[in-house]
Amino acid sequence: MKRQVLRDTLGWGFLLWLIGYALGIVLFAVVPPSLIGWIISPIGTVITLWVLLKKVKGDSLQYYVLLAIAWTLIAIVFDYFFLVKVFKPADGYYKLDVYLYYTLTFVLPLIVGWVKKRT
Repeated sequence: MKRQVLRDTLGWGFLLWLIGYALGIVLFAVVPPSLIGWIISPIGTVITLWVLLKKVKGDSLQYYVLLAIAWTLIAIVFDYFFLVKVFKPADGYYKLDVYLYYTLTFVLPLIVGWVKKRT
């Protein structure tokens, strides 16, 4: 069980962040920086929902609360160190799209956990 918790929290949390990070770097070459987050958000939401529905095997709402907290912390910390500190965006990083991303990262596991628990 501990292995599953580590895989779901740290493994999937980091991998989901890394997918968004890689997409951001690719998109940086072809779209204005102000649109990158808005393009990644729907893609990231679909991928996150797929992971939550197909790969995460939590059996309690508490498990999904743990995922929500871990994934959000991973997103915030890694964004800060690998985007804000490295790239030092001229117009800043923290805008509505980023706050939406953090909110979805926290809320999606809670919604899926609640739905799975009810069914």
